[in-house]
Amino acid sequence: MPATRQDQPPKASHSVWRLAWPTIISNLLFTTVGFMHIKIVAGLGTSAVAAVTTGHRVFFLIQAILMGVSVAATALIARSWGAGDVQQAERIHWSAMGLALVLAGALSIPILIAPEAIAGLFGLDQATTLAAAGFIFWLGVFNLGSAVNQMLATGLRATGNVITPLWFLFFSSMLNIVFAYLVAFGKGPFPALGVAGVALGGSAAAVCVTTLFVTRWWRGKFNLKPIRRATIDWSAARKLVIIGTPAVMEQGLVQLVFLVFFGIVARYGTEAYAAYGIGISLVSFSIVVGFGFSIAAATLVGQQLGAGRPDLAVAAGWRSLRLALVAMITLAAVQVWFAHELASFMIDDPEVIHLTVVFIYMLAAALPMMACEITLAGALRGAGDTRFPLKSTFCGMIFGRLVPAWIFLQLGLSVYWIFGVMLFDYSIKAVMLLRRYHSRKWLAPLKALETKMDQPSL
Repeated sequence: MPATRQDQPPKASHSVWRLAWPTIISNLLFTTVGFMHIKIVAGLGTSAVAAVTTGHRVFFLIQAILMGVSVAATALIARSWGAGDVQQAERIHWSAMGLALVLAGALSIPILIAPEAIAGLFGLDQATTLAAAGFIFWLGVFNLGSAVNQMLATGLRATGNVITPLWFLFFSSMLNIVFAYLVAFGKGPFPALGVAGVALGGSAAAVCVTTLFVTRWWRGKFNLKPIRRATIDWSAARKLVIIGTPAVMEQGLVQLVFLVFFGIVARYGTEAYAAYGIGISLVSFSIVVGFGFSIAAATLVGQQLGAGRPDLAVAAGWRSLRLALVAMITLAAVQVWFAHELASFMIDDPEVIHLTVVFIYMLAAALPMMACEITLAGALRGAGDTRFPLKSTFCGMIFGRLVPAWIFLQLGLSVYWIFGVMLFDYSIKAVMLLRRYHSRKWLAPLKALETKMDQPSL
């Protein structure tokens, strides 16, 4: 008999907010770390800022691919948990952990072998490329620890435990910033390693906290227990691969397009490139709020479908979207109002400040569309519909971002036009996802997959 739990239907927006706010805080902490990394090296010059921006982009590519596994794990764990089958949820979590480690190990190989070649893809000057290579290398050393931490947090959030990952991320973030500063500037017993030191010090601190996280999980302190056998649940693994593959492809596409887009921005000079990186770090504080509601939507949709309540699953997605719109529009207004002050806090280069302010204005205008994209895509993934977000991402990023940006570059238009293509990108994705969610066609994919895989083979 599977383990069972007493579940009650959620109380309107309360359940969304209960799941969303710790995730929002977690994402804000993660964003704060990136923000402080840039702030730490800002005193070393625009080139150092560009190098950290490049390193972060490579790191985000790896994290985005692991996010595909996380998306599939969230959908499957949440559904099993909602149905009361705790043992199945644990088997899925264990399989997701193994898959994430394999992927992280494979992705680390080129980073450790050829970091300079990877950094060189961005078309930056030699000094910036070398600094970025050092940053990328030290992030690669700790990729396995990052994968473990991500899967542990995913499993707990899918069961509704969003507080525990928050506490571990809080301590990790604080130590990350402190160690990054100490190693970057050689404070105390540490050598002064500059840009590379930010990655080394920060990642080492994060691994220390992750080790504590793993220890408590292995001792059975969380609601999902480890499986203490070197076995693989092949049925769970197949579901993870089938559901996760489109999500991995989507996230990989996003990051690859970002790499190309960064290359286009770099054609306008180091100042424009640095402004883009600083602008992303600042506006990310609004974006990560949307991801909090996305996680809430995915968790609630998955749990409600697992409990056989499709109408409540649909309602959970719409409630998450409404709250995301209110929060992100409010934050966008604040960032626009203080755009110049925020940019000036980050760097003292007048040209970079000006371009950063322009970027903030552009991306703030796109935030309502981003709220639709992020939240509804999360709801669809929670139902196991990972293919449609891939389609919308492809259409938006290729036809709304890359193609117009390339055309504007060939026409010799200013970098303002390059920043502006983001409006096209997010508008396309928002319209497509709104239509898909309203149609309710997304309620079928995961159920159909489970039915197919539960049939005996001939």
